[in-house]
Amino acid sequence: MRNFRGPTFVGAPGVPARHYLGTMAIPWHYNDLLMEKIRVLIILILACTFSAAEQKADLSSAAHTALARVSGQLRMPGLEQSVSVLRDRWGVAHVYAQTQHDLFFAQGVVAAQDRLFQMELWKRAGQGRLAEILGPSALARDVNARALRYRGDMTAEYESYSPDARAILTAFTDGINAYVNSLTAPGGPGLPVEFQIAGFSPDTWHPEDCLNRMAAFSMTGNAFSELEHAQALAELGPQTAAKLFDFDPAVKFDPDLRLDLAGLSPELLQNVVGSDHRIEFPTRALQESNNWTISGALTASGKPLLANDPHRVIALPSLRYMIHLVAPGWNVIGAGEPGLPGVALGHNEHIAWGFTIFGLDQQDLYVEELNPANPLEYKTEDGWKKMEVLKEKFLIKGSAAADVELKFTRHGPVLWNDGKRALALRWVGSEAGTAGYLASLAVDRAENWRQFESAVARWKVPSENIVYADDAGNIGEHSVGLAPRRNWTGLLPVPGSGNYNWKGFIPASELPHFFNPKEGFVATANHKMIPDNYAYKVGYEWAPPYRVSRIKSVIESSKQERRKLTVADMESLQNDVMSIPALDFQKLVRSTTLKDDVALSSFLRWDGRLTRESSDAALFEVWNQQIRLALGKLFAKEYESHLQNLGGRYDDLPPDSVLRMLTHPEKDFFGNDAISGRDRFFAETLQSARSELEKLMGADMSHWSWGKLHTVNFRHGLEQQPGAKNLFDLGPLARPGDEYSVNATGMSGDSWEQGSGASYREILDTNDWDQSVAVNTPGQSGQPGSAHYSDLLSLWDTGEYFPLAYSTKAVEAATQDRLTLLP
Repeated sequence: MRNFRGPTFVGAPGVPARHYLGTMAIPWHYNDLLMEKIRVLIILILACTFSAAEQKADLSSAAHTALARVSGQLRMPGLEQSVSVLRDRWGVAHVYAQTQHDLFFAQGVVAAQDRLFQMELWKRAGQGRLAEILGPSALARDVNARALRYRGDMTAEYESYSPDARAILTAFTDGINAYVNSLTAPGGPGLPVEFQIAGFSPDTWHPEDCLNRMAAFSMTGNAFSELEHAQALAELGPQTAAKLFDFDPAVKFDPDLRLDLAGLSPELLQNVVGSDHRIEFPTRALQESNNWTISGALTASGKPLLANDPHRVIALPSLRYMIHLVAPGWNVIGAGEPGLPGVALGHNEHIAWGFTIFGLDQQDLYVEELNPANPLEYKTEDGWKKMEVLKEKFLIKGSAAADVELKFTRHGPVLWNDGKRALALRWVGSEAGTAGYLASLAVDRAENWRQFESAVARWKVPSENIVYADDAGNIGEHSVGLAPRRNWTGLLPVPGSGNYNWKGFIPASELPHFFNPKEGFVATANHKMIPDNYAYKVGYEWAPPYRVSRIKSVIESSKQERRKLTVADMESLQNDVMSIPALDFQKLVRSTTLKDDVALSSFLRWDGRLTRESSDAALFEVWNQQIRLALGKLFAKEYESHLQNLGGRYDDLPPDSVLRMLTHPEKDFFGNDAISGRDRFFAETLQSARSELEKLMGADMSHWSWGKLHTVNFRHGLEQQPGAKNLFDLGPLARPGDEYSVNATGMSGDSWEQGSGASYREILDTNDWDQSVAVNTPGQSGQPGSAHYSDLLSLWDTGEYFPLAYSTKAVEAATQDRLTLLP
C-alpha cells in the first residue's frame, strides 16, 4: 500500500487533534468552554485533509504496518551489551540487562515501542508547547505550564530522587531517542500510525523532560479550593459558607480582614491544568485509590499480602504501564507512568508497596497588591518590590510567534492579575525533588523497612499513603510528601504582605506511619490519616471514609470468623460494590413516611450492592442526584445567591453531608415543621427520580438497571478522524459500583458514564511472588492493531486478573515474544 500520511502541520511539531492528557485538579466545568473551542478548532483543521473513504481504507492497514517489532533482533546504538526483552502473553515486558545503564536504556526503548504517542503528548504539555499546533486557544495554558517549570538547582533536583537519578534518566531518554531514530532512519518502518494521522514527529528527549512539574500539579492541593472557599465566603459570609464545606478537623475560616476576597473564583485559574489533563473530555479530578497490607497472622500462607488499586482517569491508552526490570542491583516489577523510568508501585525481591493519595495541602495563593503607578511592583512589608520578569517565546499555529513575559513575586509565579492585584502561587513544585513518582528509583531498591523508610523520605510529590510488606513478615505504612509548615489554615488566599510564609517543611518522620500494628493490617483510601490534635496544619479536606470503612469491616469480619485470607479474597475485595451510603440512605428512608410506600418495598429490601443488573441501585443513584439538585435550589433560594455554582455545589456534596442535612433538617430549608417538610421533600424527589428514570430507560421498571446508565467508554484522542473511531475506541461496557464503593467507578461531570477508577490493580504475595496477580486496562500497548491494545479489557471488566510472573521460570513459561536488543 502507499505510505499513509495524515495532515501535516506547518511549523514546529506539536500534538494531535484530539488527544488524551488525563485528569486535572479543578472541576471539569471550569475548562469546558476552552476545551470546546479547542475541539472545534482541531476538527476544522483536520476534517478537510482526506476523504473519509481514503482514511477508512487505509487506517487499519497502516496501523498494522506500523506496529512495533517485539520479536527477533533490533540494533540500538547506545547500548553497551545485549538486552533480552521477554513479553508475556499479557503484554508485560520483562527486561533483562547486564548493566544498570542498559536496563534503563532498554526501558526507554520498550516503553516507546508501546506508548510513544502518549509519552510525547505528556512531554509536550509539560513543556508548554501546545499552542504550536493547537493555535492561540492553547497559549494561556502553555504560559502557565512554563511559569510552573522548576527553575532551581539541577544538582539538588537530580540527587533528591536518588544518587544516580541523572544517569538513569539519561539512559532512559537515550533509549527513547534511539528507538525513534530507528523508526525514522532511511529504510526504517516509520512512525506509529498515531503520528501519521496527527501529522507530527516526536522531538528529541532529554533527561529534564522527565522532571515535568505539570504532571505533579494535578495531584497537589489546594489552590482551586482556596478560590472556591473565597468565593463562598465573599458571597455568603462565614457562617453560611461553612455549610457548604465539611472540614476535618473541624475548623473555621480564618480570613485576613485586610484582604478583599470579592471577585476571586476558581475560573481565574482555568488554564492552569496538569499535563495529564485530557483536552476534549475534561473530567473532575478524582485522585482516589485504595490500598491495604495484611500481616501473615491473618493470611492462609502465613506471610503478608498487599493490595493496591490506584484510581485515576479511565483512559486509552491506560495511565499505567507495567514492566519488569532485571539487572545487577535491580529486580523490580509493577507499574508506573510510561514516560518515567523505574517502577512506581510493585515489588522487588524482598518488599512490596502501593499508594493512595494523602491529601496534603501543598499550595498557597497570595493576593499581591500592585502599585498603581507601576503594575510590575507589588507590596511587601518593606515597601514596593519589583517582580522578576522572564521573557519566553511561544510558537503559535496559524499566528506569529508571541513573546510573553512570565512574572514572579517572592512567593512564586503570577497566574492572574487585573492590574490592581495579582494571584501568585507558592507550591512545592518549586522545590527540588518534586517531579512526580521519581523517588520510586530509591524505593525500587529498598530491601527492608529501614531502607524503605529512608527511601520514602525522598518522596515529595505526589503526597501518598504508602503501604508496605516484606518477605520477612513485616507490614507497615508511611504517609509521605513535602508538607509545608504554616501558621494559618491554608483554606483561603492570603495577603502577599504579611506573616504568611512557610516555615520550612515537616520532617517525614513526623508524618503518620505505622510498623507492624497490633490490628494486623493497615488500610487507606484517601481518608484522613492524621491523628486528632495533630500538631501541623497539613490539610482539612479528605475523601469520605466509606471505602476504607468497607475494607476494614471485611478484614475485621475474617478475623472474627478466624478465616485466613487469600489472594482470591483480595480480588473479591478490590471488586466489592457494597454501598455504605445506600444502606445509610435506606435506614433514613425507613424513618420517613415513605416507609409505607408499596412501590419502595423492593428498594427497602435491597442489599445495597451496586451491581450492573440492579434496578434498586439505579433508583438509589438517580434519587440521590435529584436530592442534591433540589438541595442546591433550596440553598440558592434561601440565601438569594446570584452565583448558581454556589447553590449548585450541593451536586458535589458527599452522601454523608447530605444525610446529615436530612437526618437533622433545618427549618430554614424545610419549614417550621422541619420533619414533615423533610418527608415531603423525600416524596417530591422520589417522584422526580422516577420521572428521570422513565426518561432514561422507559416506563417499565423491570427494564431499569444501573448498568444501563453507568457505562464506560475508552475514547482515543484521534477518534474524530474519519474512519478512526472504529479502529481506536472501545466500549461501551456496563459498569457496577460508584465513587464510594471499594470498586470505585466515579462518574464524569454530569454524566452517568464512568470517568475514573482503578485502571490498574495489583495483589502482591510475599510468600511466593509468582502467586501475585495484576490487571491493567485496556491493554499494555497504545498501538491500535496490537494484540495487546485491548486484550486486558475483558479481564478488568469482570474483576479478573493475570499472574504477575516474576521468577525466571515463571517468566519463561509465560513468554510469548522474545526480542534481543543489540548494541
